[in-house]
Amino acid sequence: MKRLYLFDDARARQFEPFSLTRPVSELRAGAEIIRKRWENIAGTKAYGFIAASHLADFDEAGAPPAVAAEETIPSGSVIANSRFVPSLSGVIDDTSVSYGCDGAVCAVRIRQSIDMSALARGDIALEQLASEGLGPTPLAGRWLGEVWDLVGQLGEQLSEDIPVMGSSLSGGAIEKATILGNHKVYLETGASIEPFVIIDASEGPVLIRRGASVAAFTRIVGPCYIGENTIIVGDAIRACSIGDVCKVRGEISGSIMLGHSNKGHTGFVGSSYIGRWVNLGAGTTTSNLKNTYGNVQLWTPAGLRDSGLQFLGSLMGDHAKTGIGTMLTTGCVVGTGANVYGATTTPKRIPPFAWGDGEPYDRYDLKKFLEVAERMMKRRHVSLTDASRRQLQAAYDMSRTAE
Repeated sequence: MKRLYLFDDARARQFEPFSLTRPVSELRAGAEIIRKRWENIAGTKAYGFIAASHLADFDEAGAPPAVAAEETIPSGSVIANSRFVPSLSGVIDDTSVSYGCDGAVCAVRIRQSIDMSALARGDIALEQLASEGLGPTPLAGRWLGEVWDLVGQLGEQLSEDIPVMGSSLSGGAIEKATILGNHKVYLETGASIEPFVIIDASEGPVLIRRGASVAAFTRIVGPCYIGENTIIVGDAIRACSIGDVCKVRGEISGSIMLGHSNKGHTGFVGSSYIGRWVNLGAGTTTSNLKNTYGNVQLWTPAGLRDSGLQFLGSLMGDHAKTGIGTMLTTGCVVGTGANVYGATTTPKRIPPFAWGDGEPYDRYDLKKFLEVAERMMKRRHVSLTDASRRQLQAAYDMSRTAE
């Protein structure tokens, strides 16, 4: 394989609130980042990503650069759709010219070089790039039809991912925790578990990565993934995917934390997706079930839509912050960089870079926002690079125009 590219199509570019600050390939689906899934099955690092122009300066450890508008993608390259979540046990070989699942092409090996301009708007289907007369090779995985599928598919995805990931890692002995159930529990060498921890693997497997620590009086219920260097301080963690370098205290269920985010205090988070560099103030609580027990509606760029899910909490964009006692309504979308507080229940949508305790929100001052982002990142020994500053400013400017 010459090169691997990750492509955000037009639908992926509507995955708010996350698409304002990152390509969809840099979201966590199940236990792993989508880009890393493609790299794993392709046996090569991604060369670049193709996404909306405001992400041109996206800069994050491990991520490839954006493909510049004037670049040419050479023949032999593989272009993969970021909305497809390939199975970790899949393989992309050097012979097939396209790959498909559920009647749609998820990756294609181009026979001729193409200009980036053909993909820039995201409105081309990979089927248009595939060779005629040759059917796609089947590839196991799941499509993300909508942004809420990341939450809706979480349990099944974790149950598939954890045995594949866990079996490839060096394991440490589980001596202090009480283990229930018959599913496999994986403790990577270098992880730490204190006494009086219960790991309930009755409903699914559990994987705890190196550098992670789990404090006494925590109950982890599978399927559940705890990422590297994450600190679990106590309470119940059920059917979650907690990314690297997070801190979690209090009840959290059916949720994903992308990484480098904090839930350091009590408060329930359920059926939610928490972006990177998010901080939840003490007592922040999400509602993930309507009193009518009906489907949850979610704000999207196309308007309020039925998710088809009975359980759906909040989608929180990168760098969002909540104050003490914030109450997030069922199916709440919290925009990138929003800083909200107050004990009243929030509206269904909080705009990017909003500031305040209710509508109409003020707009976060960009200079102050960047200062806060830099301080938070420095605490985790990560620098806010010049490229990241430019990208966040582009997101800020774009969100102002959209409003």
